[in-house]
Amino acid sequence: MRTRTRLTLLLAGAMTAGSLALGGTAFAHGDVTPQAVDTTGLPDLGEEWVEANPFRGNARAIEIGASAYNQNCARCHGLGAISGGIAPDLRYLEPGDSGDEWYVERVKNGAVRDGKVYMPKFGDTLGQEALWAIRAWLETVPAD
Repeated sequence: MRTRTRLTLLLAGAMTAGSLALGGTAFAHGDVTPQAVDTTGLPDLGEEWVEANPFRGNARAIEIGASAYNQNCARCHGLGAISGGIAPDLRYLEPGDSGDEWYVERVKNGAVRDGKVYMPKFGDTLGQEALWAIRAWLETVPAD
């Protein structure tokens, strides 16, 4: 079993290196194209973003948020919102209305530094219903 695991890792590294040498692209966390989220059961919040999470404590939103997080956030921020060091640990976001302003800014606009995209823009793609549902779920995840 160990030999097979080592061989798999060796081949994966060779394929990535070969892809890069040929001008290809290697994705550290796979393709981070946002995945659609089914928000059935949540009210439509409209085009204008609300300032505070209207779904805080909403059981349906928390359920949707857990699934949406796994589809769109876990590959970088970690399963269960426990970061492995690649991206911020979202269990430590400031809770409540006071943390909502930063959250909205980041999920709508993403994060770009030195011309590199560290987090894609999710606002237009997922919409505020899905993103507020993710925030509602994140606030249920214990920090430790």
